[in-house]
Amino acid sequence: MKKQVFYLHGGESYEKVEDFLYRLATKDIWDLPSDTKPLKWTKTFAENLGSDYEVFMPQMPNAQNAKYNEWKIWFERHFEHLRDDVVLAGCSLGAMFLLRYLSENNTPFRVKALFILAAAVPIDDVVLEDSGDFVCDLHLVPTIQERVESVVIMHSQDDFLVSYEHALVLSRCLPKAKLVTFTDKNHFLVEEFPELVEEIKGLG
Repeated sequence: MKKQVFYLHGGESYEKVEDFLYRLATKDIWDLPSDTKPLKWTKTFAENLGSDYEVFMPQMPNAQNAKYNEWKIWFERHFEHLRDDVVLAGCSLGAMFLLRYLSENNTPFRVKALFILAAAVPIDDVVLEDSGDFVCDLHLVPTIQERVESVVIMHSQDDFLVSYEHALVLSRCLPKAKLVTFTDKNHFLVEEFPELVEEIKGLG
């Protein structure tokens, strides 16, 4: 039976409608015919894991202005397809979703490992813009260690969106977690990410 990996992408979220409308009015237009789309590791993620893995990479609802409860519904709709020992992974807003969800809820299946990539968490005097209601309660985060077998936190010191300090704060909340630090992978907007593939395959 294939091993299962469930990956959640990032996105944006706005508490105020006017902030979202301003973003639409000022952000560069995306997906023009003339645009050259940069290669990203997620395009080859399933292929690099290989035929022994069944990889879920759902498109989550309204990623340009995501709402936690909408993602929660869609995430739980996949539960009937997931089995014990699934690996959960999320990047940026996807990682923030998993932190909040797993700190507040149990799953009907056993989670073998949780990979948290470039997640923002509450830090004193830091305003989490574009995070909406995805921000976790750090007091609840330690309970994740009771719900998953292992946690791996991955963050790059040159992340231009979420500072490395967030990974340090999160690792203190999850003392059993493995912290993997990079220096040159920015917000994981890179073409290749073999380190994640190797970590997952190393779970056995």
